[in-house]
Parts: sequence; C-alpha cells; structure tokens
Amino acid sequence: MFGFVIEIWQPVPRPEVHQRNRLLKPINLILLGLLVATQYALWFGDKNAFDLYRLKQSYSQQEAKNEVLAHRNQTLVAEVIDLKQGGEAVETIARSQLGLIKQGESFYQIIE
Repeated sequence: MFGFVIEIWQPVPRPEVHQRNRLLKPINLILLGLLVATQYALWFGDKNAFDLYRLKQSYSQQEAKNEVLAHRNQTLVAEVIDLKQGGEAVETIARSQLGLIKQGESFYQIIE
C-alpha cells in the first residue's frame, strides 16, 4: 500500500571531532584512575572512613567517662574544702565511718 523509504543517515566523520575524541580518552582514563584511587583511600587506606567511625565512638565513650570523673573530682574538692574549714566534717566522718564517740558519751547499738 504505502511505500516508506527509510534512509540510514550516517554522519560524515570530521577530523576535528575525531582529534578531540582522541584527546579525551587519556584524560578520562586519568580522571577515572584518580577517582578509583581516592575511593580506595577513603574506604580501605590508612585513616579510612571505618577508622573515623571507630574514633568517633571511642571519643564519645571517653567524654562520658570524663563527665563521671569530673563530677567525682568536684565532690572530692568539696569534701577537702569542708575538711580544711572546720572540725565538724572530720567529726561526722569519724563518727559514721570509724564509729568513734566523744568522751562522756554512751554508745548504744540496737540490733533488730
């Protein structure tokens, strides 16, 4: 019925395009090589992404330990100041931890 004419169009190779393609291949290979090298260094090299993750974990754990120790240090400093300022703190510690009593006092122990 209907006749279709199909033409196959092929571009005529131009020398400047061919020359440009010849220059792009080595540049592309160099860029690909650089990309592969940087990705290898990021994931598997020295100081890689996994090491960074482990360092962040240990850093947060160490910060938590430091907070606990800082609180403990503040408590000890307050206790030292109390001991230096008056004998009342010393007496309280002696009575509670060592079971000491003053002269003339009677000690009663209640056993349940």
